[in-house]
Amino acid sequence: MEFLAGLHPKVVHFPIVLFLFYIVFETISIVLKKEEYSNSALIILAFGVIASLAAVLTGNQAESVAKLQSIEGSAVPLDLLETHSDYANIMMWYFFSLLVLKIYFLLKKKIQPKIKLLFVILGIVGFIFVYLTAHYGGKLVFDHGVGTNLIEKIVK
Repeated sequence: MEFLAGLHPKVVHFPIVLFLFYIVFETISIVLKKEEYSNSALIILAFGVIASLAAVLTGNQAESVAKLQSIEGSAVPLDLLETHSDYANIMMWYFFSLLVLKIYFLLKKKIQPKIKLLFVILGIVGFIFVYLTAHYGGKLVFDHGVGTNLIEKIVK
C-alpha cells in the first residue's frame, strides 16, 4: 500500500491550514460577536479532524515503508520517526476531543464569550502539537531524506 504512503506529503498540509483557520475564525467570532464565524469555526474544526485522520493513516503507511527501507539498509532515524508519529497522534486526538467538547457545549447551549475564549486558548495549545508534528516531519524529510528520491537512491 505504498500508494497511501505517497499521499502523506500531500495530505499533511490540510490539517495544518484547517486548524489554523479554526483558531482564526473562533477569534473573529469573539471580536465581531458574530455567531456565523463560530459556526464556520466548528465546520472547519470538523474538516481539520477528518484531514488529521487522513494524515495519520497515510503517515502510518509511510512509517511502515520507511521502516522497511531501514531494514534494507537506509539510514532512517526510527527514533525521530516515532517522535513525529507520537505528536501526530496526540494532535489528532487533541483536536478530536476539542471537537467533541465544542459540540457538547453547542448542544447544551452554553456557548458564551468566556467559553469561546477558552476554545481559542485550547486551539492555540493544540496548534503547538501541530507545530511539533510538522517540525519533526520536516526534519525527517529535509535532514534525512525520508520519503524522497534521495532515500531511494541510498537503498539501491
